[in-house]
Amino acid sequence: MTNDPSMPLANDAPLGSGSESAIEPERYEFRAPAVHHFGLQRRDFFKFLGAGVLVVCALKQVAAAQESGAPPPGGLGFGPPLPKEISAWLHVGENGVTVYTGKVEIGQNIRTSLAQAVAEELRYPVGKVELTMGDTQLTPYDMGTFGSRTTPTMNLQLRKVAAAAREQLIALAATKWNVDAQKLKAVNGRVEVAGTKRSIAYGELVAAQQLTAVIPADDPLIPPAQWTVEGKSISKVDGRDFVTGKHRYPSDQTLPGMLYGKILRPPSFGATLVSINAPSFDLADNVTFVRDGDFAGVAAATEAAATRALNALQAKWNEQPQISNSDLFAYLKGNSVDAKGFEGAQKYETGSVDKDLAAADRQLHQTYTVSYIQHAPLEPRAALAQWSGNMLTVWTGTQRPFAVRTEVAQATRVPEEQVRVLMPDMGAAYGGKHTGECAVEAARLARAANAPVKLVWTREEEFTWAYFRPAGVIDVAGGIRNDGALAAWDYTNYNSGAAGIRTFYEVPSQRIVFQPTRYPLRQGSYRALAATANHFARESFMDELAHAANMDPLAFRLKNLKNDRLRAVFAAAAEKFGWNRAKPAPGHGFGIAGGFEKGGNVATCVEAAVDRESGFVKIARVVVAFECGAIVNPENLKNQIVGANIMGIGGALFEKINFAGGRILNAQFSKYRVPRFSDVPPIDVVLLDRKDIPPAGAGETPIVGLAPAIGNAIFQATGKRLRSLPMIPNGLNSA
Repeated sequence: MTNDPSMPLANDAPLGSGSESAIEPERYEFRAPAVHHFGLQRRDFFKFLGAGVLVVCALKQVAAAQESGAPPPGGLGFGPPLPKEISAWLHVGENGVTVYTGKVEIGQNIRTSLAQAVAEELRYPVGKVELTMGDTQLTPYDMGTFGSRTTPTMNLQLRKVAAAAREQLIALAATKWNVDAQKLKAVNGRVEVAGTKRSIAYGELVAAQQLTAVIPADDPLIPPAQWTVEGKSISKVDGRDFVTGKHRYPSDQTLPGMLYGKILRPPSFGATLVSINAPSFDLADNVTFVRDGDFAGVAAATEAAATRALNALQAKWNEQPQISNSDLFAYLKGNSVDAKGFEGAQKYETGSVDKDLAAADRQLHQTYTVSYIQHAPLEPRAALAQWSGNMLTVWTGTQRPFAVRTEVAQATRVPEEQVRVLMPDMGAAYGGKHTGECAVEAARLARAANAPVKLVWTREEEFTWAYFRPAGVIDVAGGIRNDGALAAWDYTNYNSGAAGIRTFYEVPSQRIVFQPTRYPLRQGSYRALAATANHFARESFMDELAHAANMDPLAFRLKNLKNDRLRAVFAAAAEKFGWNRAKPAPGHGFGIAGGFEKGGNVATCVEAAVDRESGFVKIARVVVAFECGAIVNPENLKNQIVGANIMGIGGALFEKINFAGGRILNAQFSKYRVPRFSDVPPIDVVLLDRKDIPPAGAGETPIVGLAPAIGNAIFQATGKRLRSLPMIPNGLNSA
């Protein structure tokens, strides 16, 4: 299979030279433009919104850099210069409060937590905060919803904006009443005169006014210890729409006169179109046929008619030899590439690794592998495109509306200002919907058909033509002293990425390398990026070292761990699990693993039950302790943690893409094993609320401890060490 030139060589950041963490993965993976082209002028914006207070919050450069992906002052050596200002919009109008953010709702319930942030600082009912999200015409530029960045960046940004709006409203009331602003306070959507019954609603206060306030970024914010809205388990703001079926996903969108699209796919990756014959179509089906180079597709009045038209196309292809998944790991190790331009960022080394490894009392060398897996979102890619003259509007499911706008504009050769992308809350992504292929395809068909065209990928298309979580090979060597202290650490990751690659254990001599390689399948982001692979290898290897040292796995970790936050989650998980209080029953094993990533700290304990005769493995129970700073919404955080661990069961035990001859061999759910209800064990969650630390994201990190904890539990139960993900695709006896 050939590499897709639109995708980078690796899906994660190169290692930060001498820094405490890697360069943020999104900066390496996505090189989207950092210039924000806002679609509406101020006068037009007020025409759209009506009277009210519009707040533009000028953020400090560091916050702007985090959100936009641009390098901070001094630069990282790539990317455009930092913008001088990034705007976060909030409109207080006569009929309520509307917030505009380029972040999108993927199922992580970020609508609710962002609404909480605004309600907290604005002193406004959370249920009356409306969010417009992911609309490239109405929202400020945003690099995308990924990397667990929404809570630490957009939550903070909207808090600043809401605080600014609150102070502006108090100032308006002070002027209206001719009183000292210090005597006024904002309470539940009203400004009150302290000690009296005199008050006025925000809507009345801003009636018939058009005001814009530019507020500095250092406005005082309400500290987490004093939160009354954030920190609470607020119900999903639009949850009723989802449970009643009222919500319309991207695949549910319709327009009058809409046609249905289908795309002609190659028989294998890298195949080129030699010729194509389009027969005459039934006029009743209103079929439009499009060919542009290797791109070919049809649009028709019904989905059935589009399928008939697609099947009627007669195409000849030139196919190329391809490797199969049986050759994958040898291929990755044998096809390293030189990542020029990142020499100082792809390797970290301190001490004398080779010397200290040789001098250690015990040495261990192991190799771990990680297979390609699919994101398998419940909703496949979908897009509805409509042209109006030279203006294009696309409704699509994406984590990066502005990047999709760029893709569509380039593909259709129109200026970005003529493309509007809207993202209805979609049915999951897990890092798999950064790119805009479906939107591009729908736009091409719609322009040719001169009518709106809706395109929804089939499950087979999603499994074949989307990208995969990168496969990888990880070589680890370690040395320990007789007292169990780590002496040396040598770690190389081939292809799967650098997220979470740095060890958090204390090792005087360490060499850590991320080595990009050529790769046979298209690959990209996945929940937690490469942190899942790197934690699997590291925490499995730590377990092996603990057994070599004849030490309890938890005691061995704590001996080599100084980070207080990580020690705290290990202690909390062990206490809840009963790590030191009980021994596993016959045929059962206990496993523990942990780590940190994206500002969060996690420790996971697993009890696995193994039937030696059949090789059947059942996860009996899971305990997860998690800490990500101050907690914004406890119940939603628990949901994220439980969901991440359920998802992680698949990648740990049985999810794997099989391929040969340029074809995916298991591109249906009937052949691709995802977790079932029967696979889900009781999952206990322990939350550590650190109100002294700013909130971090939580959608990704909780997944990283599960796979190594399962593997470690299986080893204790059977004495069999599994070093490949998935561990038991066909049962333990075949592993």
